[in-house]
Amino acid sequence: MDRSYIERILRSVKQGKMTTAQAIDRLSHCYESLGFAKVDVARELRTGVSEAVFCEGKTRDQVVAIAQSIHKRSGMLLATRASRETYEAVAEVIPAASYNEAARLIVVGGRKKKGRGRIAVVSAGTSDIPVAEEAAATCEFLGDRVERVYDVGVAGIHRLFGHLDSLRQASVVVVAAGMEGALASVVGGLVSAPVVGVPTSVGYGASFKGLASLLGMLNSCAPGVTVVNIDNGFGAGVAASLINRKR
Repeated sequence: MDRSYIERILRSVKQGKMTTAQAIDRLSHCYESLGFAKVDVARELRTGVSEAVFCEGKTRDQVVAIAQSIHKRSGMLLATRASRETYEAVAEVIPAASYNEAARLIVVGGRKKKGRGRIAVVSAGTSDIPVAEEAAATCEFLGDRVERVYDVGVAGIHRLFGHLDSLRQASVVVVAAGMEGALASVVGGLVSAPVVGVPTSVGYGASFKGLASLLGMLNSCAPGVTVVNIDNGFGAGVAASLINRKR
């Protein structure tokens, strides 16, 4: 997609040849081809959330090119699973970029406030914080207020109870937990808000790199708990943000 295509659509609307709804539909299916990638520049029109760059498996040059494509249209950027070296390459062409070391996120700008309430992001252990932080920073990029409650897992469940009043006022709660993943069920039984469980790959051998936590959360007896993929803090953050907009 190039600027001339957009201008032709806008001109058609002004001339009465196309309705606004038809123009939005046309634009929402546009993309920019970079040869090795087709950047979905209109994803936010369709889904409410713009495209993020998943950096793992891409060369630094590929990440930089995609990041530039997204940034030049919106002035914003979210890139996940980024190494510091990748961030430094992006920062050379987008000086406004910042790096969240814990979450491995490259961020430029962010949306104005969209969510109606507050999202609580909870981690079972300190080792789960990188995944929890990916979720929290994603929510903030999407315009949500976030409260972080870290290291309150079931091995010391009393640590959670001091935060209950605050958790019960949240619109959505994201719970990141490895090992057996029990914290999502515990939180789901204590709050009325939707709970998004994020199983993490933290744990000893029989945790099977997060599979035990994933199955534990999927088998939760607490209604209202939904689960994203292992270590998918970004997906949990997007889900929580979309829920928060509807609350």
